Amino acid sequence: MVYGKSSLKKQSKTDNVTYPKEHWEWAKPEKMGFSSSKLKKFTEYLDSLPTSHMFVAIHGRVIFTYGDVSSTEHVIASCRKSVLSMLYGKYVDNGTINLDTTLEELGIDDIGGLLPIEKKATIRHLLTATSGCYHTASNTGDDRKYAPKRGSVEPGTYFLYNNWDFNAAGYVFELLTKKNIYESFEQDLAIPLQLEDFNRSIHRKSGNLSISRFPAYHFRLSVRDMARLAYLMLRHGKWADKQILSPEWVKLSTTTVTPREKMNPPKRHKSSMEYAYLWWPYCPRSQSIDQKIFRNAYTACGMGGQRITVLPELDMVIAHKVDKGKIGTSTYNKIIERFNHCRK
Repeated sequence: MVYGKSSLKKQSKTDNVTYPKEHWEWAKPEKMGFSSSKLKKFTEYLDSLPTSHMFVAIHGRVIFTYGDVSSTEHVIASCRKSVLSMLYGKYVDNGTINLDTTLEELGIDDIGGLLPIEKKATIRHLLTATSGCYHTASNTGDDRKYAPKRGSVEPGTYFLYNNWDFNAAGYVFELLTKKNIYESFEQDLAIPLQLEDFNRSIHRKSGNLSISRFPAYHFRLSVRDMARLAYLMLRHGKWADKQILSPEWVKLSTTTVTPREKMNPPKRHKSSMEYAYLWWPYCPRSQSIDQKIFRNAYTACGMGGQRITVLPELDMVIAHKVDKGKIGTSTYNKIIERFNHCRK
């Protein structure tokens, strides 16, 4: 599918934007420039993949769903980190959290002790995966095996996707806001966005606390609720007549801090994504993706194929989950491209 300037302009209009209320509003695919018959074939394509749930909205209206969009059975894995980034916004803006406060100033330490150089890391470094703290995390699923020797890296100079950073960032959030993460999520996002399936009682932190004192803060969200989070970001933090996140925080948190060429390990240098503040912006230099679709786009990424994706050029949000099996980044990107090939 070739996108001309007129096509992109048409899909970027926001004069017919709506916000979901108690339930999402549906739109006929043809009214949004899509073909129902092509979407049916796209559904058959998803049937051949491990995709369990998918939800797509344009201009705030649903045009496609797949699977049980209300299911909260499985965690959203590392998409939780981008959710935490959203939670940080309000408290950075009102001065409760100063991103340049160091771990030492906060009195942060861990089992066996952090090194003096590690305590120089700031909250900002935790959120951008550049802390230089390579203490073992309480949970697996990161790149710590590629970490340099502890104490050899100055905070802020070396990117490594390290769960210790993210778990510590969760702890710091609770320390400074004096709120449990799930309590804050419910009050600051779930209630104002009218999430349909959020259940505070099913949320639990996890991890081996004999290794690290900072647990992982997993979330169980449905794709239709994940899409509401994405839509808030797409609308620059605005929800109907209320500004829930500041446009400045949305922009900061999704603007590349570490380009792919400076990521570690080196295998990330050809990635289609870069890193911001717990969000993954798509790389404008990547030749493996359709730049007309992914221009200015960013996503939350969770192991196995969990995604919360914002496509500003198309005024589109996509939520995707895999319950069993695995879908890698390249396959997920192809899913987005194939979906957008379903236009009339």
